[in-house]
Amino acid sequence: MRAEYDCYAITAPGIEPATARELAALGLEAAAVEPGGVAFSAGAAGLYAANLELRTASRVLVRVGSFHASAFHELERRARRLPWGRFLASGATPDFRVTARKSKLYHQDAVAERLSRLVGSGRERAGEGGSGFSQLFLVRFFRDECTISADSSGELLHRRGYRLDSGTAPLRETLAAAMLLESGWDGQSPLADPFCGSGTILIEAALIARRIAPGLARAFAFERWPELDARAWDRVREAARARVLERAPGSILGADRDGNALAATGGNAERAGVAKDLELRRATMSAFEPPGPSGHIVTNPPYGVRVGERAKLRGLYARFGQIVRTRCPGWQVTMLSPRRELEHATGLPFESRLLTTNGGIRVRLVTAGVRAGGTA
Repeated sequence: MRAEYDCYAITAPGIEPATARELAALGLEAAAVEPGGVAFSAGAAGLYAANLELRTASRVLVRVGSFHASAFHELERRARRLPWGRFLASGATPDFRVTARKSKLYHQDAVAERLSRLVGSGRERAGEGGSGFSQLFLVRFFRDECTISADSSGELLHRRGYRLDSGTAPLRETLAAAMLLESGWDGQSPLADPFCGSGTILIEAALIARRIAPGLARAFAFERWPELDARAWDRVREAARARVLERAPGSILGADRDGNALAATGGNAERAGVAKDLELRRATMSAFEPPGPSGHIVTNPPYGVRVGERAKLRGLYARFGQIVRTRCPGWQVTMLSPRRELEHATGLPFESRLLTTNGGIRVRLVTAGVRAGGTA
């Protein structure tokens, strides 16, 4: 029997449209785009491809079931009917993460305990021992409606496996990918990041340029499901491997004044298998030189969140804008901005593309073109 799944890709608020476009590129139509995620339907191959290929999502969930429950006896009776065996391999331990709003069953730990006992007791009666593998289920109560979903991803999808050295203010991989996808960069023209830090934007750019699926070097929770279609999974993975390019088509340049940050970038790039695609320079913003007559600057400049840093930071952004206008005519600039005053300091005609958060700070992704002749 061919498996069909009701799926939900969890993503950061503000990034949902980018995730919906990624799904469309995979041939998976979004059924609903809402704050925090995108709902879609998929067969087995589509579910596997979403986990393997999505660059902007943090998890892919699969609906196990939904029902009304305003008392524990209702929860137990209706949960017992759900097809737990589709998602729990022999010896796997269920792990329940519960949220509840405007519901009579509001005690999250009590709900998790009842479900663990119900699902676990059935498995114990079958004589199954522990395997050390835990399957996460997300349980959501809202107005006494209970929705239970199985996590098909396992480790969060932004954990690609390459970033051991993250620096002092790491940018999440999924947000870096969203910046690149929203910038309009084609994966072939030159790309530069003059504030590269530990290199997340650069590495994600190299993965995109070489068509390397972000999940190609990791494992997923669905690989342990009893109903795994091993042949379909092999086909999806092999198709992704066959698309990989030997080298990035265009130059990818990263610069930073911090030598330790550049060392972290180099180590992360080696683990990601894209070190040969990056050019790294230790340089201040004032020494930045673009690697071509046109291309894209995609960057995450400092935010200056500590008291007393704002005036100094405005000067940095003003210098950044001056250098870009003077040295990068014909380039497109995309950056994360924590405050409009910093955007204005650059003198560039930024337009907002999306609003999200980075490290708990509300930021806008903004883009601007630099006209020939050094004017914005």
